[in-house]
Amino acid sequence: MLNLYTRFISSFIFPLHERLKKHKTVQIKEQMNESQWWSQKEIEQLQISRLKKIIAYCSSNVPYYKELLQESELTEDDFNRISDLQKLPFLTKPRIRNNIEEIKSKKANGLARFNTGGSSGEPLIFYIANERVSHDVAAKWRATQWWDVDIGDKELVIWGSPIELGSQDYVRLIRDKLLRTKLLSAFEMSEDKIALFIKEIKAFNPKMLFGYPSSISLIAKYANKNNISLSQFGIKVVFVTSERLYDEQRDIISSVFGCPVANGYGGRDAGFIAHQCSEGGMHITAEDIIVEIVDAEGKVLPHGQSGEVVVTHLATKDFPFIRYKTGDVAILSDKQCSCGRGLPLIEEIQGRTTDFIVATDGTIMHGLALIYVLRDLQGMENFKITQENIHNTTVQLITNDLYDRINDQEIIKTFKIRLGQSVNIKIEHVDKLASEKSGKFRYVVSKVKLN
Repeated sequence: MLNLYTRFISSFIFPLHERLKKHKTVQIKEQMNESQWWSQKEIEQLQISRLKKIIAYCSSNVPYYKELLQESELTEDDFNRISDLQKLPFLTKPRIRNNIEEIKSKKANGLARFNTGGSSGEPLIFYIANERVSHDVAAKWRATQWWDVDIGDKELVIWGSPIELGSQDYVRLIRDKLLRTKLLSAFEMSEDKIALFIKEIKAFNPKMLFGYPSSISLIAKYANKNNISLSQFGIKVVFVTSERLYDEQRDIISSVFGCPVANGYGGRDAGFIAHQCSEGGMHITAEDIIVEIVDAEGKVLPHGQSGEVVVTHLATKDFPFIRYKTGDVAILSDKQCSCGRGLPLIEEIQGRTTDFIVATDGTIMHGLALIYVLRDLQGMENFKITQENIHNTTVQLITNDLYDRINDQEIIKTFKIRLGQSVNIKIEHVDKLASEKSGKFRYVVSKVKLN
């Protein structure tokens, strides 16, 4: 049950805010609230209709796609099934960098420049227009309401993006105060900083938390270690996104805060791809986004098989993302969620392609194969594994007095079994682990390119 202030914000102030920004968020969200209950066939028909429209628009107004479609002798009439997307090549980060001006629509107005954090290489610069923003905000808003919370409920955001943290101007501060959103920087997660975060949580008394799973799980671990109870503050849900959510992170967050953890999946470039509902289903925002899963050769894989996530965002005509290779690895499901929504499901999000380790014999394994070796060792506080190249891997450890240094040799021995006996395993005991530029934290980073 929403209180009066939340109702006022969600039904009047935030809609007014979106109208002033020339966003159609409210209208789109209302449409999404209806279409989420459609059958999968009806949703697919909507996707095909919107796909035809974006192809038709691009063939006239986007130089890159106009040339591509003409060379391939393709028109919107050639796209009658989702599988017809395979007639088009993938859009990759290098291709965007090399054609950034040609990918802009000639009719685009008010394009805003964005970039990714560059956690897996060189940052990607791209552009977003109001249509895309409206659809992404609507999708996030709908997913928030799945958990019986709304815009206007107190929200504490633990985030690290330079864009968000660099735009705290006077207008935004007023907006955040009205919406009862408070932003804390996730760039530094020392114990002193975490203690301050806990004080903020107690003082602010939020209804929901939002942030990186690594950052919020560190807060939960600190609270658990110091016998600090955080379950009595009435937090209804913890939303996590932008990193892989590990089972142990979900468990410690849920236990310490006394509420469910809702996983979200997406990015600045690919958009709001999927969000978990209260029944556990990871629903794709299928009204806006078509997801394909492909293997290393680019072949589309059936549901149930693991591969790279390829996204077509249907609300990006001003700077199109059509068959965009995200660098993420996931599995699609052919099941239907018990919540009754017709939105298709992602069965499992396995992480970035750079979260996978390559052995000297060419075997590709998820970083969990190495994470499991470290995380349950007594005295282990935190760690980071970096595969510099096929022959060299660095393991940085933060340990306490309970850690026995004899474990270093056991780690080296076990890692060599998995990666190859010729691999040089370097153990470093450190006081602090570096985050990505965005403030995210990754347990495993491989600099070896997958074939």
